[in-house]
Amino acid sequence: MTPPEIQSLVHGTAGPQPWRRVFHAASGVLVALALVILDLPRVTALGIIGAVVVALLLLDVARLTHGRLNAIFFSIFRHVASPREARGPASSTWYALGILITVAAFPLPAAVSGILVLGLADPVAGYVGRRWGRRPFLGATLEGTAVFAAVTFCVLAVRHGPTVGTLGAIVLALVERVSWPLDDNLTVPVAGAAVVTALQVLQ
Repeated sequence: MTPPEIQSLVHGTAGPQPWRRVFHAASGVLVALALVILDLPRVTALGIIGAVVVALLLLDVARLTHGRLNAIFFSIFRHVASPREARGPASSTWYALGILITVAAFPLPAAVSGILVLGLADPVAGYVGRRWGRRPFLGATLEGTAVFAAVTFCVLAVRHGPTVGTLGAIVLALVERVSWPLDDNLTVPVAGAAVVTALQVLQ
């Protein structure tokens, strides 16, 4: 249940949240570009990402423990926050953790693809689903899921070919829908990198 003292602030974050989608996409693209362009040693990259995860976790603990901090959080980040973050970890925490696991567990090209799917497919699908979704599908809308699959196909087909794009789009669209109780910001990049890695081995 949302704490009474921040109910009005949380209510203001409902809806299509266009700036949240922009922030989500920009974060994924920037992280992917940084991994490719900077070409940091894996240990260094993991250290930086890990530090971000720890900082975000500490922020979550602090604001969920102290209602005043949570109110400040929703006041500052009202354009990018989500109602569910009022009583649980922020999406950015799951996002950073998903990137950390992806970079740690998979080759860089596959990890970058998983991060790009997270960064691009998820926000576009979320926006379309909230604005124009009409047909229910696994807790969301068929329209949003179809857009997620389409964007995923474009990302993976460009980077790895149409076969990986097609199979990856199908698998990841389902993963995105059945992620609960985990957050799709965690499961999508990990599953994306895993699918790419597995399909490249099989080809």
